[in-house]
Amino acid sequence: MSLEVARPRLPAVTSLRFFAAFHVALFHMNEMGAITGPAWLKTFAGIGYVGVSFFFVLSGFILVYTYAGRNIVLGDFYQTRFARIYPAYLFSLLLSFPFFYFGAMKMHIPFFYFAEHHFTLSAVLVLLLLQAWVPPAALAWNSVAWSLSVEAFFYAIFPFALNRFGKFSRRVLWAVIPACWIAGLAISIGYLAMRPAGAAYVSSANWSGAVQFVKFFPLVRLPEFLMGMVCGYLFIRSERNPKLALPLVALGLLGVAAVAAASKFVPYLVVHTAMSGPAFAAVVYGIALQPKWASWLNNRLLVLFGDASYSFYLLHTMFVWPFFHDFKTQAVRNNGFLGIAIWTVMMLIISSLVYRFIEEPSRRKLRPKRDTRLAPVVATATAD
Repeated sequence: MSLEVARPRLPAVTSLRFFAAFHVALFHMNEMGAITGPAWLKTFAGIGYVGVSFFFVLSGFILVYTYAGRNIVLGDFYQTRFARIYPAYLFSLLLSFPFFYFGAMKMHIPFFYFAEHHFTLSAVLVLLLLQAWVPPAALAWNSVAWSLSVEAFFYAIFPFALNRFGKFSRRVLWAVIPACWIAGLAISIGYLAMRPAGAAYVSSANWSGAVQFVKFFPLVRLPEFLMGMVCGYLFIRSERNPKLALPLVALGLLGVAAVAAASKFVPYLVVHTAMSGPAFAAVVYGIALQPKWASWLNNRLLVLFGDASYSFYLLHTMFVWPFFHDFKTQAVRNNGFLGIAIWTVMMLIISSLVYRFIEEPSRRKLRPKRDTRLAPVVATATAD
């Protein structure tokens, strides 16, 4: 791998981030009963949490695409990651603090149970991006921010994993993907096989510490990130053949559809963690080949929405509840296609403004003056 050749941007891959973030938002709408329409749509929305798995796979892929073959200065790398994720993260915490405080201390919301009894500890963990390491605290403050705690761990180990994976042959790399997939599934399947108290049926409304561990603990989610890293190495070491894009993307989308269909029968925890990883890796690889038929993903507006998807993801739960919940009648309002469309447009405007006036200026100000990358390639996952 030449250290002198800059790798081109992948704007179509950036656009994919918006669709993943929107899938997560659909899940939260569906949990409220705001999704109406055909059964397949409700089923698809019902597994929207796998959008986070997509983020983890994409993160591994893009970090390898960006840094493989280059000398990484650890301080500069970590400063760049901090500049990318923390300003918008902190903004989301400031915006969500009133809900966090009243939800935990006054409203006794179930997933804030740990924070209700350990408020200061929970707040400190969230500020330090450590909440996922204490599973009962994972959803404290801004509930979706647990994934940034996991991402921070991925960033911490990435320079060392990059060096290790760079020594693997293609044969070994191909073997790592199924190994990671099996490892990711083994944890959730093993938990269910042991059937601790209350595990006979686990849903997204189960807030027990053991369930939170399987869903949110960084080491449990590591196989998804490693799958993305392997996919990234295979991509940069292989000849770019756009003809492979269609079968790869088709297989990946079929895999996601199969996971959605299987979610009616496969235990929730198994679907939640790693099950869709190989399918997402195939989609990312295929779109990264930049086939002509996927050129619509290069649309500047879609790329902007992809860039803004990090803020979209961080902020969306704060707007889902008040938009779709009638506080007087305690019923769902604005449900259906029109309501979802209006909410989506509103969130795209808000997240684009946050990206333009908070994310980007903060990143330029906080990142190291010496950029360790040779080219400004696409951002990663929930953040890059």
